[in-house]
Order: sequence, then C-alpha cells, then structure tokens
Amino acid sequence: MLVTANGPVSAGAPVLTTTVPREYVHRAALSEVFLTGWQRTGTHAFTITAQWPRSHSFYTATAGLHDPLILCETVRQTFPLLLHTAYGTPLGHQLSWSRFSYALNPHALQVERTPAELELRVTGTEFSHRRGIPTAVSLDIAIYRDGTPIAVADTRFGCIAPTVYRRIRADRGDVTRVFAAVPDPITPLNPATAGRDNTRDVVLGHSDSPGRWPLRVDATHPVLFDHPVDHVPGMLLLEAARQAAHAMHPSAGTVLPTSMDVTFHRYVEFDSPCWIEAHPRSSCASAPGALRVDAIQDGEVAFTAEVTVVPPPSSMCPATAPAA
Repeated sequence: MLVTANGPVSAGAPVLTTTVPREYVHRAALSEVFLTGWQRTGTHAFTITAQWPRSHSFYTATAGLHDPLILCETVRQTFPLLLHTAYGTPLGHQLSWSRFSYALNPHALQVERTPAELELRVTGTEFSHRRGIPTAVSLDIAIYRDGTPIAVADTRFGCIAPTVYRRIRADRGDVTRVFAAVPDPITPLNPATAGRDNTRDVVLGHSDSPGRWPLRVDATHPVLFDHPVDHVPGMLLLEAARQAAHAMHPSAGTVLPTSMDVTFHRYVEFDSPCWIEAHPRSSCASAPGALRVDAIQDGEVAFTAEVTVVPPPSSMCPATAPAA
C-alpha cells in the first residue's frame, strides 16, 4: 500500500502528490523536502518517490543537467524517513552518518520541461538494535528516473537516543549555544575556482597553498544550515569535496562529480579550523579524473572522500559515461 504524507492510499484511489512531512527528513523548510511518498515492498525493502525541481537556489543546474549533489541530499533524506516511519524511531533521535557512496550516469541528469520524477528502491542490509529501536542501519539504493536506472548508492548511519547523544557531545550538546557561537565565515575562495556563481555558496576559504584550503562555514546559509546544528553537516563536507575537485582543475571548466566514496570518521566541529586537502589520483594531473579529499581538524582526519569527476556530457564521448 502506498503511503503519502496524507496517509495510506487505497488501490484505485487517485494519488494526490505532496511531500512527506519535513520533520521525517530533518528539514525545517518545506522547499528543501524532495521525498514525496514511500511504500514497503518487503520486510526491509521499500520504494520511495521523490521529485527534483527544475531549478534550485543551491543545487544549481550545470550545462542543462541536475546537480549530482541533489542526488546525495535525496538519498540522505531516505534514512530519517524510514527510521521514523517504517522502524518507529521517535523524533528527536540523532542520526550520525558513517559511510556513503554513489555512482551515477551523467547522461541521465538532463533538466526537462517538468520536474524530475524519481523512484528509489531501497533495501536494508545491516541492522543493530537496542530496545527495539535501530542503532545502526545500512541501506542499498537504486535510483530510477521514468523507469530508467540512473544511479546507485549505499550508506550506513547510526541512530542515537537524545540522552546518549547529550552524553557523547558533552559541552557541545547544547545546540542553541553551540550554533549561536559559530564564528563568522572566513574569506571565500574565488567562486569561479570553486565552481560556483554565488560567493555565499563557496565552502572553501582563500588559500595560497595548492590543493589545501580552510573549510569555510557560513551558518546563515539557508540550505546547508536549514536549521541549527551542533557540528558541520555532512552535506557541507560533500560540497567541500566537490568544490575541491573544481579548484584542482580550474582551467578544465565545469566538472561533474559522478561518484563519491565517503567515510565520516568523526564530527567536524565549529570551534577549530578544518582544512580540506585534495590529492589527485588521475594519471594526468592537469585533467579531471579521480582524487582523494580529506577534511583534517586538530591533526586528525575527520572525513575522507574518493571523488571521480568528468566534464559535462556535452563535451564527453557517451561511451565514457560511467554506468549507474
């Protein structure tokens, strides 16, 4: 049975599409909710529907293509949705990202005359529980657009009860106080170098060291900071990896991150400088390809991403497009 934001829909009844409740995907703004419904298809199998707008204030289209990071945010929204609806996790539990990877076909990202309608086929593969509530979950996800596969993803995350989270975070557990004390953003990298049009969207700071930039945190950003948090959001770190890939090859023009393999080792905090370091993996250092991006804070690696970037499909041979 299909479940929408308005409840179950009987067979044969018209489906009136809306978004799922924003609370279920941990978003404050309705405009940032991309999921529209979900359906259980097996014990740990689900179909989730989603929609991408033709334009977005932050996940901007490039060369007529949807931003690959809107795919990442769509996937990110699936796990709080399923935790709260399918698995009965109370609102207020904290989710902690530990692993995420995706691979997509850039030829399938064209912006059409109507919003992109998506279907995510999700399978839960690993679970741990405490008192009937999941404490860690792994998901495999296949993403389809109009019945055609466009991407695959897998992710693992923890689910932490409020009392446990406050104990783990100690003096950083007071979200209101921590968020209010976030320092003002540092001087940004040139937007063109970061692959951005708007200075406000740049998450790398100015640097004279090739392949190394300070992380730039603007807590007033309406998308990356949709609501107060007590540490740097995972999506901001993914954006930092994308911008580092652009900055490594500024003469190559726009590049698309067609895959990432990400590990979140520890929280990135607001009160200490964090450095983004990029290391080419490509055999041709002057051209887009593969690179590793690390976020380093207080001498420890907090985040690692293996990133593959390619030119937009208009400038690449179809035969070289990565398969979803």
